Amino acid sequence: MGGAVDDGGGELDVFDAGRCGGGGYELGVAVGRRFGEAIRSRMSGDAVLRRRLLPFASTAPGRALVDALRDANRARYPRYWDEMVGTADGSGVPLLHVILVNFRKELLPFITEEEDQHHHREDEAAAVAADADDDCSDVLIVGESAAIAAHNEDANVALLGHTYVVKATSPDGSSSFTAYTYAGELPTCAFGFNSNGVAFTLDSVPPASGEVVAGAIARNFVSRDLLEATSLEDAMNRVSSPAMSVGHSYNLMDVRRRRIVNVETASGNRFSVREAAAAPFFHANMYRHLQVNQEKALSLLGDTADDKYPIYMTGPTLYTLCTVLVDLDEATMTIYKGNPKNRDAVRLVLWNPANI
Repeated sequence: MGGAVDDGGGELDVFDAGRCGGGGYELGVAVGRRFGEAIRSRMSGDAVLRRRLLPFASTAPGRALVDALRDANRARYPRYWDEMVGTADGSGVPLLHVILVNFRKELLPFITEEEDQHHHREDEAAAVAADADDDCSDVLIVGESAAIAAHNEDANVALLGHTYVVKATSPDGSSSFTAYTYAGELPTCAFGFNSNGVAFTLDSVPPASGEVVAGAIARNFVSRDLLEATSLEDAMNRVSSPAMSVGHSYNLMDVRRRRIVNVETASGNRFSVREAAAAPFFHANMYRHLQVNQEKALSLLGDTADDKYPIYMTGPTLYTLCTVLVDLDEATMTIYKGNPKNRDAVRLVLWNPANI
């Protein structure tokens, strides 16, 4: 797997952890130490953590839910749990804080309005409420002339400046992954790829009332597991088989076989699959058929024309952290740090085609 090449004069904070021990803890410690400042900064300034998650975790129902999530996810993914613990230890951040940000989507639906009113100020209300709506946008195209996935990584403004790229190699050296990562969270709730030719982007799908299952499998652990998929079929199995607490949308790519598949999951082991083909589609919690090429896809994701509902977000509460373009034919992942219309990019090579 190739390294990061800066095509636009900018910087992308990439850490190659190399081979770490098989238990997961060593990788977490290495990431925590390398990005300790970013992790501590994110935790201290994250209004959702400070004003909602921590107060909720101090209540009896909150403690019970956190314990149930801990038990379920540690039992299914013990190595990733150890990795998360290592991240906390390496960064010097309380383990509870790291647990809460990794479980935030599974916890927030259970926090009542009454608890919110007690624990956060009015001037923080917008930023806090926005966490439930940090949905991303995608354009997926597989045709004769192009096979691409273009993706806006949208998140709460608290994450601006609190992301990095983690690269790691399996203990036996047989595979590796690269993941755009939120500070303090498992790689990755955003996007990534591995040396097996599997790449992916992720989208939030807000759950309907009553759809969330308390204490089940968390999305951050499923997407961490996705980084180790050996094939597209294995990736589909990894995202559809766990009994998840809340749903998610996965855009899965097989770069070798030139395929892109969208899998939407929901609680209760429900899922649906749609494969991108000649009729491209736009995904932002809905599908719209599009006839676009790569340039138009990037222009669409850079659109700011609608002041109230822009596709490319610049605050005050939601922000497009970056735009990523995966080109299956070129075997590249290009990250645009600003509006993709401006072409300020860092390119990551998915793999060396000579090794195929």
